[in-house]
Amino acid sequence: MTPIYTALAVLVTFIWGVNFTFIAWGLESFPPLMLTALRFFFTAVPLVFFLKPPKFNRTLFIYAIGTFVMQYAFVFTAMHLGASAGLTALLLQIQIFITVLLAYFILGEAVSRMQIIGMLVGVLGLSVIALNLGGDMPLAGFVCILIAAIGWSFGNIASKQASTQVTQQGSDRAIISSNTGRNKASALSALALVVWGGLIACVILTLSSLIFETEAWQLATFTEASLKSWLSLGFIVYVSTLIGFGLWAHLLSQNTASKVMPFALLVPVFGMTTSVLLTGEVVTWWKMLAMILILSGLVLANIKMKLGRKRQPIRY
Repeated sequence: MTPIYTALAVLVTFIWGVNFTFIAWGLESFPPLMLTALRFFFTAVPLVFFLKPPKFNRTLFIYAIGTFVMQYAFVFTAMHLGASAGLTALLLQIQIFITVLLAYFILGEAVSRMQIIGMLVGVLGLSVIALNLGGDMPLAGFVCILIAAIGWSFGNIASKQASTQVTQQGSDRAIISSNTGRNKASALSALALVVWGGLIACVILTLSSLIFETEAWQLATFTEASLKSWLSLGFIVYVSTLIGFGLWAHLLSQNTASKVMPFALLVPVFGMTTSVLLTGEVVTWWKMLAMILILSGLVLANIKMKLGRKRQPIRY
């Protein structure tokens, strides 16, 4: 990856790490499915009226359902059940390893020996959390986050395919020849993917909330919500979702998943740090051990080695 792509990847992971604390504050006033539905309503509106939609196909729906519906409905639910912001950020990163494996089997992307070793070390860090369930991470929350990780992994693969397809189509129509032009087209198509994917997610999540959180849908829920929760929703929508996922989709469209995904291991580091500073989460020896193992996995996964021959990709 180029230095600019590396810097963007670190920026996105910082935004997503801080985001877990804002989610905790948002959940103080809104139930999880409603908060998730509001997130994607404001993600889609009003930008959906100005951005040309990507091609509506199975890839787009897998992206929207996996990345937005499954990931955040279950993450928000896990935190509502008592999972701390820092541990949620940490455990969710199992999606990195699932994504790299899916990219190998579905997209035919090569995986180096050091990347495999790095993933195994990272899994050891995640295993430390599994051995210390309770308190900051209840069993129900643990299961919810695992489901969220699986959803995000499938969404990452769909994001890469959808962004690449739309960028190629846009570049062909505009006959863009410069690298700057191609990058602008890619960034715009990535934003459209997030916005229109958010619209699909909003519909599904709103219906789900109306079914499972019926009593919350009253005027008092919105009028009595704290200013902190409303501001947190604003950060979740405009910074974490639009900027964060727009940049992430752009990174996946320009680089292989095995190069981009290891950077997501920085999310729990930023998430744990901000949770400790802003919410008073207690740092224990096993949390530190888990973070050290995960960081070690990130370093190992990014050591450059000669890759093997690329596998034949499987198309959606």
